[in-house]
Amino acid sequence: MTINEQPSDPATAPARPVALITGVGRSIGIGAGIARQLAASGWDIAFTYWTPYDRRMEWGAEDGAAASIARELEEAGARTAAIEADLTGPDAPIRIFDEAEQRLGPVTALVLSHAESVDSGLLDTTVEAFDRHFAVNTRASWLLIREYGLRFRGQPGSKPGEPGASAGAGAGRIVALTSDHTVGNLPYGASKGALDRITLAAAHELAHLGVTANVVNPGPVDTGWMNDELRDAIAQGTPLGRLGTPQDTAHLVDFLCSPQGQWVNGQLLKSNGGAAS
Repeated sequence: MTINEQPSDPATAPARPVALITGVGRSIGIGAGIARQLAASGWDIAFTYWTPYDRRMEWGAEDGAAASIARELEEAGARTAAIEADLTGPDAPIRIFDEAEQRLGPVTALVLSHAESVDSGLLDTTVEAFDRHFAVNTRASWLLIREYGLRFRGQPGSKPGEPGASAGAGAGRIVALTSDHTVGNLPYGASKGALDRITLAAAHELAHLGVTANVVNPGPVDTGWMNDELRDAIAQGTPLGRLGTPQDTAHLVDFLCSPQGQWVNGQLLKSNGGAAS
């Protein structure tokens, strides 16, 4: 299922690079914040969402969120492609890239902000939950990165949106969001740890394409999952005295995707206000 269909005419489309962002299902989420920032910086945006996941969570699904987010991005000048995709399916990455390319053109930046996250520990995690976390957080991320690497056709030396650079040549970017949470959150933390290694491997294995790959740990960002007690405790334990926001993460991702961020590669960056683990 897709929404907000827009025909793409390469002859008349503006020279904007395309970013594919996963996990943009809620307007207050980190993925949506990143999408807004990149759109404002001159990117066209393809994004994925999966409403059944939000329905399973305490916060519930946000009706019409994908369409609303797409409208915001269009108001910022971006062409958009909203793609509903179940990342537990191993064929989902191919379909996502097919649709993003058909509607917007070649993907220059891949930002992985999707997640399966259901709290459980060593003793109460089920095999089903463990497998689902690794299918979404690890396997799907690997397959998305692999698909990106197979399709990217940039030439080292150009910048995003530069005339004659069909895929933002020399400006390929992969940014994955991670977490260091493990205690009481075993399948999420373990699957994110595996994602880190896959992304850092891409920094070396895709370097010949002119692609950089980095991991960002956004720290404690409340997107609707914290209660008041947890919010207060985290804010008090952070030197800056506040929680992170989606915008904090978005600014760092925006920099990494820019020409100015090209020397940052193969890094796990903490954007957490100095919060101690």
